[in-house]
Amino acid sequence: MVKTRDVAALFCGVALSAVSAGPAVAQNAAGVEQADSDARLNVSDIIVTAQRREERSQDVPVVVTAFSPDAMERLNMAQPQDLYGKVPSLVVGNAGTATRESQTYTIRGQAASFLASPAVVQYLNEVPLPSIISLPQQGGPGMFIDLENIQVLSGPQGTLFGRNTTGGAVLFQARRPTNDFNGYVEGSLGNYELRAIEGAINLPIVDDKLMVRVAGAFRDRRGFTKDIVWNKWRDDVHYYTGRIGILFKLNERLENYFMAYGSKSSTNGSGQIHTAFNLAGLVGRGLCTNGTPTPTVASCAVYARQTEIAQQIGPRRTRLSADSFSDIDTWGVINNTAYELSDTLTLRNIVSFQKLRVDYGNDADGTPLQQYQQSQDAALPDFPIAGFGDEFGLPGTPGNVYLNGTGEFGLPRDHVKQLTEELQLQGTALNNHLNFSVGGFFFDSRPVELWRSRTVNNCPAAFTGQLTAGCIPSDGYSGISTRSKALYGQGTLDLGIVSPSLANLRLTAGYRYTWDKIKGFSSSWAISDAPTAISATNPISDPDTDLDDIQCLFGTPALQRYVNTTDGFDLCRFDATLKSSAGTWTIGLDYKPISNLMLYAKVNRGYKSGGFNSFSIRPSTTTFQPETLTSYEAGLKSDWRLGGVPLRFNATYYYSDYKNIQRSAGDIDLPRAGAAVYAATATIQGFEIESSIRPTEAIAIGATVSHADGDYKQYEVPAPLGGVGCNGVVPAGGSLDLSCSRFQFLTPWIYNINATIDLPLPEDMGEMSLYASYAHVSSQWTAPRPTEPGGALEGYGLLNASLNWRNVGRTGVDLAIFGTNLTNKLYRVSSNNVSSSSFVQSTLYGEPRMFGVKLRYSWGR
Repeated sequence: MVKTRDVAALFCGVALSAVSAGPAVAQNAAGVEQADSDARLNVSDIIVTAQRREERSQDVPVVVTAFSPDAMERLNMAQPQDLYGKVPSLVVGNAGTATRESQTYTIRGQAASFLASPAVVQYLNEVPLPSIISLPQQGGPGMFIDLENIQVLSGPQGTLFGRNTTGGAVLFQARRPTNDFNGYVEGSLGNYELRAIEGAINLPIVDDKLMVRVAGAFRDRRGFTKDIVWNKWRDDVHYYTGRIGILFKLNERLENYFMAYGSKSSTNGSGQIHTAFNLAGLVGRGLCTNGTPTPTVASCAVYARQTEIAQQIGPRRTRLSADSFSDIDTWGVINNTAYELSDTLTLRNIVSFQKLRVDYGNDADGTPLQQYQQSQDAALPDFPIAGFGDEFGLPGTPGNVYLNGTGEFGLPRDHVKQLTEELQLQGTALNNHLNFSVGGFFFDSRPVELWRSRTVNNCPAAFTGQLTAGCIPSDGYSGISTRSKALYGQGTLDLGIVSPSLANLRLTAGYRYTWDKIKGFSSSWAISDAPTAISATNPISDPDTDLDDIQCLFGTPALQRYVNTTDGFDLCRFDATLKSSAGTWTIGLDYKPISNLMLYAKVNRGYKSGGFNSFSIRPSTTTFQPETLTSYEAGLKSDWRLGGVPLRFNATYYYSDYKNIQRSAGDIDLPRAGAAVYAATATIQGFEIESSIRPTEAIAIGATVSHADGDYKQYEVPAPLGGVGCNGVVPAGGSLDLSCSRFQFLTPWIYNINATIDLPLPEDMGEMSLYASYAHVSSQWTAPRPTEPGGALEGYGLLNASLNWRNVGRTGVDLAIFGTNLTNKLYRVSSNNVSSSSFVQSTLYGEPRMFGVKLRYSWGR
């Protein structure tokens, strides 16, 4: 295997060679040399919008990795996880959450925080996609179809983009309608019963005035984790998506681009693989015993047996107590109007309205026991394992019915509507020496309806499935609204206007001020005692049920009486509002000493809003404060020649001061248990390198490497029950020092090596190329605490390849054979990280070897 240090040495050698080639490059005219270099490198120098205006990626003093449609085709990109390992410092995963569909982006250690807004925001046509609260998820599936490009921006985006972020932005730009009649239709077949179809058609309705583009896709794939209890394949894919764009040019100065999209996904949920039970924790809570079992306390051997069975059946099979599922519905409309006030000024208005509805059920412990079931919203009568109690030695357990199964109650886990409005003025001045953008941004996200959750947690094995204390589902209702307003401005000045000696030296400065208001409510409770009269035919929700004791998860720990569960909604409700505001800014210099070398240095301040904690159990933790990050960065972008061979080499170094980092942890005040979000302080530094070379006309080689190191400076959390931290054993009521923890969701090393080889074919047969890529990521720590079992996801490498035959026989048909994870590597992508609170470990594994064939017919290209 290639060692990381060898990769770093290779890049250093390339860099030295590139610098030594400088004088030869400098003798060439900028335009001619650049065009020739781009063409021979076959890097398709993408036009990006990292500064909200169109520029060559090599001219932007921002770390941006862009993918053209051809690159996405070669890489077989269909979901966010496909970007992992291909972009420096980017981590993609579900962050230990309940569904695999919840794929979130982390850049340079800035990750999605529990119950908070994302640190890396996804944009579609310059508009942030709607996000939900219970999962770190933005938008729905199908984002990767019919795009002009994907751009990944690293570092704080605190001035020009809609939402303030500390980590970066991922920009999806849909293909705009054009004045040509063209389109394509594509079908895919593959293993795991992959069936997919995708297509688009572009229609010029009125020549150069009214143009329409319609795109759509359907993708279905069987899962790769078999649930032998429910006889279902988990980790499947099943979604539809569609998009229509309408471009109307009233005249040469005024145009309007309207786009509407929709996406619907419905799957069998995630195949959580059980790893272990925290037996010491179970004994401490009285859930099992190492001695003689009783009718109310099972032997710990019952739990140990579940772990033994999980190991026997292997990592591609599971046994869930709840029929997991995931449903995602999202749609939106985006309207972008641009009016050229003059040859140097353009007024733009971007308005959007979007909705996102997510519902899911998940068995987070991965066993037939009800140790940890999240967001349970599915009926559980007729549990498929007959004689369950006899098989596992559980006294009093029903044979094939779970009495505490909950019926569907019609309310989703999350359902939001989002409105955005942005007015922007762009222009140039001082004889094109100054480019500027000023504007205002408004963001409003609020619930469409009540959000509801139902959870079974720490149900004793002796009473699995019964309506008894600890096994009766806890109910929760919540709703959170976010409103944000901002004013911003940024400009880039070529200092050559001041003095000829300063030609090619540019100063960029920007400032933004943001006002945020977050308002939420939550109501959660558990039933502490159930009458014997309750049965499958006399459920808890029956108003005629005898009075019972309920325990609000917030506020007073005293038990309270109720008539039916709806009484708990008002009894246990709490509300909170958080207002915050901050100024964010950027200032930097970039300089081109020669035509194809740009040096740059800048300082950025980023900000991410705080939030509302719907899992709070005490007044002091109902809200949490914003994050701030100050990043210092220096780098270069360059194009060279080595003996006539074109080479591209980009590198950057950054150092970040990260404050008030939003870190979640369990919060306990027995018998209540919830969560809180605490603050930490850290520094993060690292470097990123991207390089491409084309040694011959037929071979192109690319590589990336990134290194990141994060160190907590301060990280303390309360310990109501005591615990063990970096400061040793802490008594009840003390504070745990967690500053020795590895930095959460940061991957220290990521590297990728890829090559494209053009294969010889007669000219009338089309073009054929072979693409291969090897990406390696090092171990990543995912838990908020330093001692969480299973918190480290082991490093792994993936080999992907594709064979592409374009325009077969000049027929307009493209044929591609693709394969991902060709070595069938078994690797973990998520850990639930609740061993210390829910006393169980489970994990999700990445996709096995996938392969298939795609056939595309295009016209008008």
